[in-house]
Amino acid sequence: MEYMTESTDRSPGHILCCECGVPISPNPANICVACLRSKVDISQGIPKQVSISFCKQCQRYFQPPGTWIQCALESRELLALCLKKIKAPLSKVRLVDAGFVWTEPHSKRLKVKLTIQKEVMNGAILQQVFVVDYVVQSQMCGDCHRVEAKDFWKAVIQVRQKTLHKKTFYYLEQLILKYGMHQNTLRIKEIHDGLDFYYSSKQHAQKMVEFLQCTVPCRYKASQRLISQDIHNNTYNYKSTFSVEIVPICKDNVVCLSPKLAQSLGNMNQICVCIRVTSAIHLIDPNTLQVADIDGSTFWSHPFNSLCHPKQLEEFIVMECSIVRDIKRAAGAGMISKKHTLGEVWIQKTSEMNTDKQYFCRTHLGHLLNPGDLVLGFDLANCNLNDEHVNKMNSDRVPDVVLIKKSYDRTKRQRRRNWKLKELARERENMDTDDERQYQDFLEDLEEDEAIRKNVNIYRDSTIPVESDTDDEGAPRISLAEMLEDLHISQDATGEEGASMMT
Repeated sequence: MEYMTESTDRSPGHILCCECGVPISPNPANICVACLRSKVDISQGIPKQVSISFCKQCQRYFQPPGTWIQCALESRELLALCLKKIKAPLSKVRLVDAGFVWTEPHSKRLKVKLTIQKEVMNGAILQQVFVVDYVVQSQMCGDCHRVEAKDFWKAVIQVRQKTLHKKTFYYLEQLILKYGMHQNTLRIKEIHDGLDFYYSSKQHAQKMVEFLQCTVPCRYKASQRLISQDIHNNTYNYKSTFSVEIVPICKDNVVCLSPKLAQSLGNMNQICVCIRVTSAIHLIDPNTLQVADIDGSTFWSHPFNSLCHPKQLEEFIVMECSIVRDIKRAAGAGMISKKHTLGEVWIQKTSEMNTDKQYFCRTHLGHLLNPGDLVLGFDLANCNLNDEHVNKMNSDRVPDVVLIKKSYDRTKRQRRRNWKLKELARERENMDTDDERQYQDFLEDLEEDEAIRKNVNIYRDSTIPVESDTDDEGAPRISLAEMLEDLHISQDATGEEGASMMT
């Protein structure tokens, strides 16, 4: 007797579609895919065209209920925002895949390709692919709307300096541009003795005040005013004001320190020259080359003022100059400057060349001066000094002349200057005619002081050709290695990530 074995290869049977009679594999609905799709549309209820709001001023998209977010084209953040617009209809199906379909960046259209699944007749699962078209509509966000209103602000910073020269403000302007601290300002207004910065939030203003405290010696006071309140939900609307006062000392000022402060700085002379103002006041004693740094807190504890006005600078001609090799240092003396050389000079005013009156003084410019050079300085012997510390000093301790800097031909320096600086976009009112001369003084200070140039972005001016230094009279200049190329970015029309959505 033999047993017959059954074949292990079994092919599934086929049935006929109950609608069209096409042989199909058995399924719970007993209907072919084509007939099932004609009867059931699982994308029904999902909108095929949706609008999305976009602010072309700040390049942000609106995310309900009240948030504006920054998204690049075809980014994951933008895809999540698009799916949230149809979140309710998508909750009834299973989302398998989603992705962008490429569109022209300036077409104001976003297309998202969706793949969804849903259980239909008798447990059969149907999958469908379709495209949702998003129409980008322009809408100004609340922040940009307030900026366009020109008069909306929540906080203002009033920066003031009680001086007649704006060198510190020009230096502060370049620091703000370098570190981008002007990006959150609504507007900047320039007035006679300072700048006003307007902000839409108090946090941005506080950040700016902290930046000012780190860059220039200053102090500030804060106040706020109640604008409105809601007693039902306990909310208050305030306008904040920050008053920032910068020390009233600028570069090239001659100052007189109090005896107590001069003793604490290493027994230096009371008459000093301010060679630089950065985060501290840098002073040098022209008689001994002793230097000292005074921060803001020290200045406000022992305040001092400038003895002479910048317009009181007089031009002298050097008749004789000799270098002092042996510098006698007293006990407890402070640090000596290595960048300057102590010199003894005989000088005469250019306005008194027909006389034989000459002045003798010590100066920290011994490494720059030669007989016949022109130099700028203050004539303290013939000047009316109204300062409490000077009035208490012995007359023999007050020098006749304090030299500030060597004089060069300004017209030639302007013509050979092949670099430029950027400026803040600000409103100007009551502009002084002396501002251009003060700005040229600041540019000359940049050429003469390398320490200040390190904190400033200097750009190459392509309109002025590069000249050789063979015929230069010795005036300091900025090398090409210290300059940056001025980059101009045009509108991006390639459609890459981060391209502008609107023209």
